[in-house]
Amino acid sequence: MNIILFAIPVFFLLIAAELIAEKVKKTDYYRLNDAITSLSIGGLSRIMGVMKNLVPFTIYILLYEHFALLELQQSMSVWFAVFVIYDFLYYWNHRFGHEMSFFWAAHVVHHSSEEYNLTTALRQSSGSFFNFIFFLPLAFFGVDPILLVSVASINLVYQFWVHTRHVGKLGFIEWFMVTPSNHRVHHAQNQVYLDRNYGGVFIIWDRFFGSYQDELDHEKPIYGVRKALKSWNPFYANIQVYKQLIQDSLYTQKWSEKFKVWFGRTGWRPDDVSQKFPLARADLSQFSAYQTEISLITKIYCLLQYVIISLLALYLLINANTLSVSYQLGISFVVIVSSINVAWLMENQRIAIWLEWLKLLVSAVFLFNADFGAYASVACIPILLSLILLIQLHYQRKTQLVDNSELNTFKN
Repeated sequence: MNIILFAIPVFFLLIAAELIAEKVKKTDYYRLNDAITSLSIGGLSRIMGVMKNLVPFTIYILLYEHFALLELQQSMSVWFAVFVIYDFLYYWNHRFGHEMSFFWAAHVVHHSSEEYNLTTALRQSSGSFFNFIFFLPLAFFGVDPILLVSVASINLVYQFWVHTRHVGKLGFIEWFMVTPSNHRVHHAQNQVYLDRNYGGVFIIWDRFFGSYQDELDHEKPIYGVRKALKSWNPFYANIQVYKQLIQDSLYTQKWSEKFKVWFGRTGWRPDDVSQKFPLARADLSQFSAYQTEISLITKIYCLLQYVIISLLALYLLINANTLSVSYQLGISFVVIVSSINVAWLMENQRIAIWLEWLKLLVSAVFLFNADFGAYASVACIPILLSLILLIQLHYQRKTQLVDNSELNTFKN
């Protein structure tokens, strides 16, 4: 049973509940562009999950079948023991994910949002290909692959609810469990909070290994990373740090430092590279979250496109075992490209509207020629809605360009 897949509807119900709380309490913890980006990144991660987990899971099964030292019985006590040990290994996986550049390049995706809400929890990396090495010891101890998947899934599902600002400190629970309060610390870029609280379910590992930090009343968390993403593009969010590491390792002169760029402490850069290509860092005393101004029509259109993209992705995840490889690749391509173009719309990129016209044309031709029966009629509804909104959006952008042109002529 795919626990994560079954949890997705619950995730969205809780997000809806948090949005209601946002309205009632009159808070400003959500921005549409940030939320769509987080959810799009999460969707890409789930689609990539099938491919990126195939090799690691195969390696784990081979080790389990040929090198397991123990034969564990199926019981609740064994399950709970494995759950605790998994969380201990997760702590070190997570800690290396922050403290070594190679692992940070993948994990940074989760921290790139400058908001902190339940959509942030779903902002997961598509490139975490090597995290599995931290959990290989479980194969030698005879942990069945199915048992591993179940405890890993529940560990991940637990972490969803702690990504909220609507829950305060929880008294004595703060001493041994990961909570919204101590996980807010983990997502903050304030100096006092930096690289703290790595636990997944239990915070006891942080207390034991000296990485714990309490949320301070006088130090409001500032969310995000020191080198801000400054983009709504889910694809760029996944490659940003990899791109920087590749550039640094190519431009530095010393061979030892080409290696250290990848496997040294996160944030370390060779002197020759940092002097020649300095990176701007956020001034937290004057922090301002990345934002782009878009019209109401653009917001509605982007939200509609996200809903369509999500339904496509969900269809793929539910039917992954029955769809042909070509269909899976085709749907994945559409989801990825469409997600990127929604980001470009939110960034006011001119090419985005023309790509939307192309997408609608291709979608209409595909539906007309494919034998979907009644489903084709249903699919026509979002296409028609998209068409109506896109016509308005196109006219609005055209009017803005004319107004800007006239304004520039007047100034000259």
